[in-house]
Amino acid sequence: MNQSHIAFWLKEFEHFTTAIVANGEVPSSELSIRLLRKMKRIICCDGALQKLLSINIIPDVVVGDGDSMDREELSRHNIPYHADRSEEYNDLQKALKYCMANGYDDVLLLGCGGLREDHFIANLSILVMYSEKMRLAMLTEHGVFNVMRGTSMFRSVPGLQVSVFPSNLHTKLSFSGLKYPVNNCSFNWLWEGSLNEAVGDAFTVEADDEEPVVVYRAL
Repeated sequence: MNQSHIAFWLKEFEHFTTAIVANGEVPSSELSIRLLRKMKRIICCDGALQKLLSINIIPDVVVGDGDSMDREELSRHNIPYHADRSEEYNDLQKALKYCMANGYDDVLLLGCGGLREDHFIANLSILVMYSEKMRLAMLTEHGVFNVMRGTSMFRSVPGLQVSVFPSNLHTKLSFSGLKYPVNNCSFNWLWEGSLNEAVGDAFTVEADDEEPVVVYRAL
């Protein structure tokens, strides 16, 4: 990724002050590391602590049930630990609940992709679920997921790859500013909204209801 693209995405995420790092692929790109270094606070799922330390980033707090906790590293770096041993939630949800309890409502999620695909699909579902209560985005090493309802405009550059996935296949969608426009159409399959492309510096997705729609932009 060249510096102009990095600058584009840094601008896109400038309002986020909190990051959660989950126990997936290590956020090791220049963009991910620069974003982490500018965050006001970093919440780390307990299984991801060693991954963060491997890129020389120390979280502000570790959240989880302690099943994969390295307590020596906690002590060495003087990192607070918030225990949540509830069995009905995974560590990403526990970290999000920690943010909600502390009033952190602009949260960037990292480390949610890679490794096991079933975990990634579950994390996407969590992104959709908690986006009703918080302003969230998910950054992987390959792209960005946002959740919208109603109508939203997204910043882009010409040629940016875009996919749109409605949570409800009855939702009628319209796209403008994309290479393959859609006008008030519902899909039969999720893939039908994928593999589109921005033609300018912004595009708009409009839904005819308030059901969540996931928008993906490739890095």
